Amino acid sequence: MINFQYSRARDVADAVRQIAADETAKFIAGGTNLIDLMKDDVERPSRLIDISRLPLRAVEEAAGGGLRIGALVPNSDLAYHPLVEQRYPLLSSAILAGASQQLRNMASTGGNLLQRTRCLYFYDTATPCNKRQPGSGCSAIGGINRISAILGTSEGCIATHPSDMCVALAALEAKVHVVGPAGERVIAFDDFHRVPGNTPQLDTNLHPSEIVTAIELPAQGFANNYSYLKIRDRLSYAFALVSVAAALELDGAAIRQARLALGGVAHKPWRDTAAEAELRGKPANKETFEGVANLLLRDAKGFAHNSFKIDLARRSIVRALTQAALGTPQSQSDKKIR
Repeated sequence: MINFQYSRARDVADAVRQIAADETAKFIAGGTNLIDLMKDDVERPSRLIDISRLPLRAVEEAAGGGLRIGALVPNSDLAYHPLVEQRYPLLSSAILAGASQQLRNMASTGGNLLQRTRCLYFYDTATPCNKRQPGSGCSAIGGINRISAILGTSEGCIATHPSDMCVALAALEAKVHVVGPAGERVIAFDDFHRVPGNTPQLDTNLHPSEIVTAIELPAQGFANNYSYLKIRDRLSYAFALVSVAAALELDGAAIRQARLALGGVAHKPWRDTAAEAELRGKPANKETFEGVANLLLRDAKGFAHNSFKIDLARRSIVRALTQAALGTPQSQSDKKIR
């Protein structure tokens, strides 16, 4: 039994004051990840600060033609919001590829950003894990690592980030609005999550006393040529072995602009702007897509059980880009890969 205190935040400023006063407290909104972690004795917060009633549920137009999404917008509401479906279908598709309808109804947009890894050893408190106890070691490196990372790994951790939504947000170049004791700041999405390095216990660059208040999307939504392709062990309710968010802007048969982000392969949604730059001005064909896949995976490293992910990622990148170029995005209702 984990003993903890409970309080409810009156507003964002009160939430910040409460979290700043107790370094072992945690915010709770939908609770779809935190409750699991508490049940498995991975997280032992001294206090749960309920932020579920804060006024952060709006989806509204932002300056410059973008969209501002409140941190407490449920995943289901976001996926089916008319402005998201029309202007950012890549995001809608990624959300619908994740979890179950019941979980999407509860999970918050801000909470999705802060999901902890689903590494087997992170959840097994009987085994060493640098994310749970820094300096204890990474059991996955010499253990069962089929679902582990192939990019951005370190000697301290080979865990992967589990979110589908975040892969699309990375490709769309979202921004994260946060508030802390020092006021508000905006974090570029690529800077929000971290690679493990020597501090795998730190998933993000969010300060402990800050709260996510909104996500902002730019005007460019790649609504015509996109695809979110998720490869997993079963067709539904499973985390990605590899996922790809692909977005193209075409000028005839040539690529004017491209965005690519990978999920299931790294400690954070993986994006390589140098690889994207190689696509610009090139014909949208298989040869071009194979070349960028090789470039994006040039530093990939497999371990005992997950080396298959490198080739799987390569083929997934080509398939997702092909779907995007043809304007035939992967269906999230009929999950068969065409």
